[in-house]
Amino acid sequence: MNVTAKPTTRRKGAMTRDVEQMVESNVESLVLTQQSTAEPVADAGPEMKKQEMLDKVVSRAKVKKNIAKPLLDAVLEVLGEALAEGRDLNLPPFGKVKVNRIKDLAQARVIVAKIRQAKSAPPGSKSSGRRGAKDEVAPDAE
Repeated sequence: MNVTAKPTTRRKGAMTRDVEQMVESNVESLVLTQQSTAEPVADAGPEMKKQEMLDKVVSRAKVKKNIAKPLLDAVLEVLGEALAEGRDLNLPPFGKVKVNRIKDLAQARVIVAKIRQAKSAPPGSKSSGRRGAKDEVAPDAE
């Protein structure tokens, strides 16, 4: 009767911790890399789909996907309705949307609009974003 030794395996919890530590270190290095580059990183191409937007909202808001999905659906629906009505939108930091023309076709509605976004201030800037606003500095201590 041959008895073979069972290969030693690590506990599942220990492997999970190792994977979590590896992911955390990779995320930290990715965040530092993205903060150091001036240009935004393109994820999946020139067109952002709803699923990509949902993933970004979940990661930035640090909420569960089942909470963020109905909220994102509602926001997109409200935006679509407002644009269909020809309403201008002023939604900082997204920007100001001005509807120029709306044309109803047999299968769709074509909306021509302009979007104006404020240029973001450079990192570390104390500018409040108001035109002509001066940086406010606390008086010197005596």
